Amino acid sequence: MIQFTEVALQIGTKFLFENISFTLHAKDKAGLIGQNGAGKSTLFAMLQGIIHADKGEIQLPKNLRLATVKQETPALPMPAIEYVLDGDPIYRQQQREIYEAEENQDIEEMGRLHEWMGQTGFYSRPSEAASLLNGLGFNFEEQKKSVAEFSGGWRMRLNLAQALIADSDVLLLDEPTNHLDLEAVFFLEDWLKNYPGILLIISHDREFLDNVVKRILWLERGEITCFTGNYSEFEVQRATKLMQQQATFEKHQRQRAHLESFINRFRAQATKATQAQSRIKALERMGDMLPAHQNSPFSFEFPEVALTTRANLLQLIDADLGYHEKVILHKVQLSIAAGERIGLLGPNGAGKSTLIKALAGTADLIGGERKVNQHLRMGYFSQHQLDILVEHESAFWHIRELTPTAAEPTIRKFLGQFDFCGDRIFEAIKYFSGGEKARLALALIVWQKPNLLLLDEPTNHLDIEMRQALIFALQEFNGAVVVISHDRHLIRATTDELYLVYDGAVKPFEGSIDEYPTWWKNEQKKINAPKESVKKNNSRKDERREAAEARQAKQEYIKTCQVLEKKLSELHKHLSELETKLSHADIYEAENKNKLNQILKEQAGVKEKIHHAEEALLVAMTQLEELP
Repeated sequence: MIQFTEVALQIGTKFLFENISFTLHAKDKAGLIGQNGAGKSTLFAMLQGIIHADKGEIQLPKNLRLATVKQETPALPMPAIEYVLDGDPIYRQQQREIYEAEENQDIEEMGRLHEWMGQTGFYSRPSEAASLLNGLGFNFEEQKKSVAEFSGGWRMRLNLAQALIADSDVLLLDEPTNHLDLEAVFFLEDWLKNYPGILLIISHDREFLDNVVKRILWLERGEITCFTGNYSEFEVQRATKLMQQQATFEKHQRQRAHLESFINRFRAQATKATQAQSRIKALERMGDMLPAHQNSPFSFEFPEVALTTRANLLQLIDADLGYHEKVILHKVQLSIAAGERIGLLGPNGAGKSTLIKALAGTADLIGGERKVNQHLRMGYFSQHQLDILVEHESAFWHIRELTPTAAEPTIRKFLGQFDFCGDRIFEAIKYFSGGEKARLALALIVWQKPNLLLLDEPTNHLDIEMRQALIFALQEFNGAVVVISHDRHLIRATTDELYLVYDGAVKPFEGSIDEYPTWWKNEQKKINAPKESVKKNNSRKDERREAAEARQAKQEYIKTCQVLEKKLSELHKHLSELETKLSHADIYEAENKNKLNQILKEQAGVKEKIHHAEEALLVAMTQLEELP
């Protein structure tokens, strides 16, 4: 149990926290939410003992094993999988002790350590690390690469895997989905649902919170309010409370009228029934949640677009896309008309960012053609947009660079919509947080009055209130939108069409964003299966061929199971023989040290082979059951 009792923390002359009290019980899964700057990361630091309270009491269990994600990753030469295994200090300690015992030829200690490793399942740690890395997007070959070979975002994934593999009682995660694609988010959700300890997550991804947590800790104005339920349930409770205020009620009615108008317009234009129904439900649910965001400091909109015809703003014709002459996407045909709203789906590495760079014109085509309408005014937000901001200059300066003749009051009013107020607009942005820089990058795009928005992960570093403001602005925007995001709520609420970027092609995705996780899991089963029948048409000839292939696949699985069962039988027999040898007293005599050492090593190796064979048999049996 973790307990905060009337905790206060003073920074300078002001209290960041004052009289904070809450309790987290064993197996609690909670989301810690609040605006940027509310003190969420500071509270994490207090739990880790990095910052100490000025008043009150923080009670933590003795010998608490607490895991969190490192924020820095040095360019190490060690393989990625070994770096992840460093996250389990007990495993590494046992490895060191075994090595020392072998060096000292301490037979008794070696026997004890190997037996403990076998009983506790520590021999399976490397396979657990490999499974974690695979779920987070690292294939087998990448797991063997050095940490130094990966970019910053991928190193953060390694840090996340390192935190997950630790044998912890408490897991603290600060924005864990920021550097993940949608498929890795699915994996992380499933993993966290089964985490046995106390889980506390800082996140601005409402759908991720909905799927993982059962409690919400709302941090606002130095106080914490606890709510039972996930994020959506928290919004309902908070909205109900705020609706009791008359001013809030009136503002809510105006915003709801706008939202209903948007829903009706979308319903009339929607071309796909499944996508339309999913989006309408999401928008109607947003109407109920509006009061929970009445106090947001953000309220902006994209200027009205003059080009209202359905003319194509941008086209890719027979385009081959990739890098260094390596084609990733073949013969892409994509037209973006005024008013279209497209969400791009697909696993990491499939080419989503490559596609959006080609649309933006920041990456050359390997083949084909890019046609641009003469009226195109494009706003492009990339994952590296923050890197092009000038650190020693201010938010005001960045606007003036775009429009030297803009009046100061106009700039002040505009930046105020993004919560840059007073003298803050003249401060060098090197002092801004990641969220503030992301807000400024979006503000610069809005200022330029685009009629086409290309958005590659625009919500990274944005808090929930700013994400909500962005959603409202995109809904009101009458231009075209193409967006990549791991924020499913954003995709559901702002796009009309979904395109799948996968297997070298770009094509419409017929389902909704809610159906995408199921599609992806089925696709993984196909990838992992030795053979899978694929329907091409319904002719009798093809049906007979597919039935034959299914029978053949079934026979292969049966054969695989039989081979693995035979192998397991042999391994268990071998293990029994080794244990019989170890049961004889004379094996522990001084003259038999080398022989004992050899038997213990062999025993450890056999146990590990048994573990891997059992895992492989379980996978094969599961796949066999799923065949028709």
